[in-house]
Amino acid sequence: MVLALDVHYKDDGSAKSVGILFNWNDVQPKEILIEYINETDEYIPGEFYKRELPCLLKIIEKVDLADLKGIVIDGYIYINNEKGFGLGGHLWQTLNKQIPIIGVAKNFYHGNTKTVQQIYRGESKKPLYISSVGIDLELASDLIEQMQGEFRIPDLLKQLDVITKQE
Repeated sequence: MVLALDVHYKDDGSAKSVGILFNWNDVQPKEILIEYINETDEYIPGEFYKRELPCLLKIIEKVDLADLKGIVIDGYIYINNEKGFGLGGHLWQTLNKQIPIIGVAKNFYHGNTKTVQQIYRGESKKPLYISSVGIDLELASDLIEQMQGEFRIPDLLKQLDVITKQE
């Protein structure tokens, strides 16, 4: 199984953290996990992981890590070409480097060109930016590229985003 994670923050400082469990070729999630967090840390530029990581861990606590082949996050593994950890890297380290992490980012991050691979899905002219740790970057990119769906964002990741933002 693979676990994809996302978090949506509300104006009142609370958050909704969602995870979906699936296999790479699935059309629908096998399971949807939701956790509401009453209070989150403030966003600090350059230290986003400090706000997001505790929210992701609330979902990860609900899963048997031995069953996971990987985790997909909305974001980057590294924040620069020197492999300084971003959210995905900090998650990997927190999980004792046992589970591969794949970052799927929708937007280009200026300081990070050597640790990402761009993929184009469907007829989109805009790429997704894939990064990984604990798994070969080319393999990670292929896995995301081959996920179900004919548009830029794989169907399951789009579903995750929609569920995360629902009230």
